[in-house]
Amino acid sequence: MHPFLLFLHSFWRWLVLGSLIYSIYISYKGKTNKLVFSSAANKWRHWTATIAHIQLMLGMAIYVQSPIVMYQIADNPNKLFNEQSFFRYFHISMMLFAVVLITVGSAKAKRQIKDAEKFGTMLTWFSLALLVIFIAIPWPFSPLTSRPFARGF
Repeated sequence: MHPFLLFLHSFWRWLVLGSLIYSIYISYKGKTNKLVFSSAANKWRHWTATIAHIQLMLGMAIYVQSPIVMYQIADNPNKLFNEQSFFRYFHISMMLFAVVLITVGSAKAKRQIKDAEKFGTMLTWFSLALLVIFIAIPWPFSPLTSRPFARGF
């Protein structure tokens, strides 16, 4: 089950990033061009939050099964930060924070009256969430820990 969840989590991250970047693009264009907050823009707002929530649930399922998180690995105990502490503390907390930012931004945008305010709220909160996600991703080139861009099962 764990390898399948890792595969889903690895695959789903591209949906999260794609929907988030596209929602930021829509909100930027809407705000700068003073567009109407259409039903399509509202659907992207909603689906971006939904996709992020699904990714969070996949991540939580992996978290409770992960041998990296559950067991002490043979790593250098003199290192302040290792792969285990990255996934046990940093990655999970930062990604949870990013999903909270997406959720709050989506909810706030939904409740705004003016279209420019909806786009502006989405742009601000979703951009902050994207920044947090980029910081917390275990990039292949990261000195903290690395994972491949794509993972099979």
